[in-house]
Amino acid sequence: MIDPMDSKRPSRSRRGPDRSRIEVIDDAMVEVLRRKTPAERVQMALDANRLMRLRIAGHLQTIHPDWSESQIQGEVARRMLGGSG
Repeated sequence: MIDPMDSKRPSRSRRGPDRSRIEVIDDAMVEVLRRKTPAERVQMALDANRLMRLRIAGHLQTIHPDWSESQIQGEVARRMLGGSG
C-alpha cells in the first residue's frame, strides 16, 4: 500500500505536468515557431484570440439576432473565460 505521507514519493507538482493532457505539435509547426521572433509569436497569439472572439460573436449574432451588442460581448467574455453552456 502506498503511504500518501511518504516523502520519497514525488508530489503531483514535482512530477511535472500530466502528459496525457498536452497536445503534441507537429515537427514542421515547431520549426515554423522556432523561426519566429518572440514578438511575432505574441502577435500570433493575439491574432488567434481576436479571431476566436470574432467567430464566437458572429455565431451568437446568428443564433440570437435579438441580443444587444452588450449581451453578445458578455457571452463572448464568459465563453473565453472557460464557460460554454
